[in-house]
Amino acid sequence: MLTAKPMRAAIAALLLVAVLAAGHSALWRWTSGQIERGFASWTAQRRAQGWIIEHGPTTRGGWPLAATLTVPALRVVANGHNLPEGLEWNAENLTLRVAAPRFDRLVVDFRGRQRVRLGEIEYPFATDRLEAFFPTEAGNTLREGEFVTERLRMNTPSGPLELRHGTLAFGTRTSATENEPALTVNLALEGLGLPEGVAAQPPLAAFGRLIENLSAEASVTGPLPGGRDPAARAEQWRDGGGTLEIRLVALQWGPVAGGANATLTLDERLQPMGTATLRLSGADQLIRALAEAGTLPPASAAAAATALLLLQRVPEAGGPPQVEVPMTLENSRLTVVRVPLARVGAIAWPPRRGPEFTPGEDPTLPPRR
Repeated sequence: MLTAKPMRAAIAALLLVAVLAAGHSALWRWTSGQIERGFASWTAQRRAQGWIIEHGPTTRGGWPLAATLTVPALRVVANGHNLPEGLEWNAENLTLRVAAPRFDRLVVDFRGRQRVRLGEIEYPFATDRLEAFFPTEAGNTLREGEFVTERLRMNTPSGPLELRHGTLAFGTRTSATENEPALTVNLALEGLGLPEGVAAQPPLAAFGRLIENLSAEASVTGPLPGGRDPAARAEQWRDGGGTLEIRLVALQWGPVAGGANATLTLDERLQPMGTATLRLSGADQLIRALAEAGTLPPASAAAAATALLLLQRVPEAGGPPQVEVPMTLENSRLTVVRVPLARVGAIAWPPRRGPEFTPGEDPTLPPRR
C-alpha cells in the first residue's frame, strides 16, 4: 500500500503526463491548422490571379509525430503570370508536412501518379520519391526551396525519360543590387536516361543515352524588375547591369567529360551574349560527332581538330588529355578559339502586353488598381 508521499509523487507524475499530452495535442492542432490555413491562403491568391485550382476534401493527420495535410486529386492550371501558357499539373495526392524537430520547415510530398501538360502535350510520370522543402515562415512570396527526387520515370512523345537521383535548390533576394545575386540555382542530376527518340538523333547518338552526371551552379545578378511584359523586364534587367553567372557546369556523358563557367547578359536585340571557359576531355569525339551530324562545317571541324592538338594537355593527376578553351557567344553565333561552332536560336520574346507593375512590387501578385 502506497504511503502519502509516494502517492502524491505518483499523482504529480500523472498530472505532468496529462499536461504534456494536452500541450502536445494542442500544438498538433495548431500546427495542422496553420498548414491548412496556409494552403487555403495560397489557393485563394492563385485563384485571384486567374489560376484554376481544384482538389478533393483535405484531411489532417500525422499525429503524434507530425502534422500533415493531405490534398487528393489536385489539379492546377497556371494562367500566365511569368509561367508558360497552358501549363497544367495533376497530382494523385499531395501531402504537406511539418515534423519535429524541424518546425521551421514545410515538407511537400508528391505521392502517386503525376501528370504535367504543356500546351497539347502531356507528360505522365511517377517517382519513388519527390519532395520539396520550404521555410514555414515564407509568407506570401517564396524566397527559397529545394526539390529532391529519386527514380523518376516520365513518358514523353520521344520515349521514356528516367532519372536516378536529382536535386534542385534555389534562393532569391529582392533587395539585390548590381553585382549582387538576386537568384541562385543549384542543380545536380545522376543517371539521366534520355528518351530514345532524343538520344538517337545526331550528334547525341555518339554519346549514348545515359548522362552519368550533370551539375550546375548559377546566379542571376542585379535587381529583377517586375512587370507583365517579359521583353520590357529583360531590357530593364540588362540596363541595370544584370548578368547570368554560371560558376560551374560539370558533365559526364559517355566519352565526354568536363566543366565550364560563363558570364552572360543580353545584347541590344535582347539576345544572349557573353564569354565562357570550357574544360573538356573527349573533345575530339565531340567535334567528330558535330561534323558527322552536319552541325559543324568540314572546314570548321578541321580547324577545331588542329587547335585541339595544340591545346590539349594531360592532367597532372593523370587520365585522358583535356583541353581548356575560351568560348564566345555574340550575334547568335558560338565560337571556340575563334572557330565558328554553331548558331544559337534567337529568343522569341512574346508581344508586349498589359500594364506594368510598380517597381519593387511583387511580380507574382496582381497589379494594383
